[in-house]
Amino acid sequence: MTYAMIGTWRMAYEGLCKGMDLLSQNGKSADAVETAIKEVEDYPFFKSVGYGGLPNANGLVEMDAGFMNGDTFEVGAVMGISDVKNPISIARSLSHEHYNSVLVGTGASQYATLNNFERKNMLTERAHKIWEKRRKEIIEKNLSPYDGHDTVGMVSLDTFGSLSVGTSTSGLFMKKPGRTGDTALVGDGFYVDSEIGGAAATGLGEDIMKGCLCYEIVRLMGTGMTPQTACDKAVYSFTKKLKRRYGKIGEFSLVALDKSGNWGVATNVEFTFAVGTEAGKPAIFIAHPADNDQTKIEPITQEWLDAYSKRIKAPID
Repeated sequence: MTYAMIGTWRMAYEGLCKGMDLLSQNGKSADAVETAIKEVEDYPFFKSVGYGGLPNANGLVEMDAGFMNGDTFEVGAVMGISDVKNPISIARSLSHEHYNSVLVGTGASQYATLNNFERKNMLTERAHKIWEKRRKEIIEKNLSPYDGHDTVGMVSLDTFGSLSVGTSTSGLFMKKPGRTGDTALVGDGFYVDSEIGGAAATGLGEDIMKGCLCYEIVRLMGTGMTPQTACDKAVYSFTKKLKRRYGKIGEFSLVALDKSGNWGVATNVEFTFAVGTEAGKPAIFIAHPADNDQTKIEPITQEWLDAYSKRIKAPID
């Protein structure tokens, strides 16, 4: 059997490389997903996931995460969890529970404490400065409080034919306390079936959850569509429908991987992602929506990568 992995955004790359190393040594897809996402959660310069994630309107970093096993359909998720180092690990642990597999807020945090998961203040000094700056801008410049809603999502296939998917985010910047998006909702932010494939989403959760897009992509792959065709059909048809019937639409992007290691991506905004297969080492690509409802995908340039590195580490005024 082959192995492969795909993840949302440039931030997925280093974690995906570690996940691919595990898969190349006949590691399990679930371990690859958790390892890869933990790498993203632990990096302080990614503003939308884990440590360094941007806080809610009250200055608290509330995080969401989800995990699903494609062999058994076991699902675990946390919503609004705080002061826990790796939400993806809590979500995976909860997936083994038949009851109480999705926990919210203080209940999720208490579960983490009782089961000896590492606690940590997830608000960095840098993130706090960004939060203070935005609060000032809201008052002085009448800017929208909401900015940044990038989820890391990973789908992996191991040499045993098992597929897993995981997601993690600190959610919408300056969100109201208790708000959750699609990230921890099965079928919306993630879905996987080892007999077909898996998908993960990123973007404005309030709009992604209106279409159950991850489930829809897996369903379409189950009819025989390639991951790319399934992503394009699900995303672009729903984008048109939502815009026509709701009147507006936020940004969202989805990635997919099938049981044979083929992958696909669709987006309504410029979107970077990382992917690795047995036949090709991990690489970063950039996707663009196209007028013909077929996503345009290109390799990332070194110039783009250099600019990205400078941007995420730039000093906060």
